[in-house]
Amino acid sequence: MPEAPVTPDDVRRAAEVIRDGVHRTPTFTSRSLGSGRYLKAELFQRTGSFKARGALNHVRSLTREERDRGVISVSAGNHAQALAWAAGTEGIDALLVMWRTASAAKVDATRAYGASVDLEAADPGEAFARLRELEAETGRVFVHPFDDPVVIAGAGTVGLEILEDVPGVETVVVACGGGGLVSGIAAACVPAGVRVVAVEPEHSNALALGLAAGEPVPVTPETVADALTAPFTGQRPIEICGALGVEVVLVSDEEIREAFRFLYSRAKLAAEPGGATAVAAVLAGRIPGSNVVSVVSGGNVSADIASAILARL
Repeated sequence: MPEAPVTPDDVRRAAEVIRDGVHRTPTFTSRSLGSGRYLKAELFQRTGSFKARGALNHVRSLTREERDRGVISVSAGNHAQALAWAAGTEGIDALLVMWRTASAAKVDATRAYGASVDLEAADPGEAFARLRELEAETGRVFVHPFDDPVVIAGAGTVGLEILEDVPGVETVVVACGGGGLVSGIAAACVPAGVRVVAVEPEHSNALALGLAAGEPVPVTPETVADALTAPFTGQRPIEICGALGVEVVLVSDEEIREAFRFLYSRAKLAAEPGGATAVAAVLAGRIPGSNVVSVVSGGNVSADIASAILARL
């Protein structure tokens, strides 16, 4: 097996760096999903998603000169909140580029963590262009939301906890947008003999396209799972997932909504649609086998979206 750009040692080092700053989130059995099925409740992480792990790992890796320059990034909301929080805990100024249709709740939360927010971009594609403009103007350090080995290693600590908490785990199922979480978990888990499956919305399938092409492929995401609307999957996640044999499963928006309702009503987990996407593949019967862990990756959902989905309970 070729060596991936992020190794298990990188993930273990990240775990030591962030140990005192993030939560060790629980893993529950879920009889409603079937025997040998588990939920990794990463929605209970600081800032409401796994993103806090990678953001803190990167921020703590900065030199004094880099800290003084401040940080900048682009995000639909979860990485924005995470970087705002991580930078704030380390006394670093942060600027986040979001877009005008981003969740108002996530924009407000990012500001509440102490960061400045730029909303000039109309959509994710424009946001990356706006990021480059502001990065050049301000001289800030760019903390990539998913195509960064330090961020990926931090996200991979989710996988280490699964390995420790579920002896005999055979498959880990992970939602994918830009690819940082699934590639980090793969880096931690595949060398230990665990299968990793990425789940994408069928109309936001940048990883599937990127793996086929061997490089990032631009997409125009259309999905209820706003956390999974990266306009491409990163080169490093593509390399890692390709090297480690990560499989990709696609789910529909209605299957994501059904998983959202399942988590709320049966597991009592108030996930966001993106956080329910891994479970959607399990509920749809696309993940065979036993000892399967689905990562519920985030819980930052606005009340209007949640109520609209739950109205069909």
